[in-house]
Amino acid sequence: QVQLVESGGGLVQPGGSLRLSCAASGLTFKSYAMGWFRQAPGKQREFVAAGTWSGIITYYADSVKGRFTVSRDNAKNTVHLLMNSLKPEDTAVYYCAADRVTPGVPLSKFSNEYDYWGQGTQVTVSS
Repeated sequence: QVQLVESGGGLVQPGGSLRLSCAASGLTFKSYAMGWFRQAPGKQREFVAAGTWSGIITYYADSVKGRFTVSRDNAKNTVHLLMNSLKPEDTAVYYCAADRVTPGVPLSKFSNEYDYWGQGTQVTVSS
């Protein structure tokens, strides 16, 4: 079965960096765009970033643009989210998700369009 397993979360001070990873198995990785979402306590899950198989096309939420970078290692079926200049408001559980590619359809920021989800990893930004 399909599994997405996130890692790399933790506690970091404001202004610090973390790199999240998501290892995928049980699917044809190149057939999926990969996205990152997050959910803070008491809030709805929100889109963070997404990237195509090639990594050439990426899409970011305005709140993270210029600070976060999504990348893929297709040889290892892994997607990463490099988070720089972290702020307390970035505190959340971060989830990776896989969206089966449909030719001509752009990257999505809508969670209901993603087919598979990981279990999440906690990121806490605090001094």
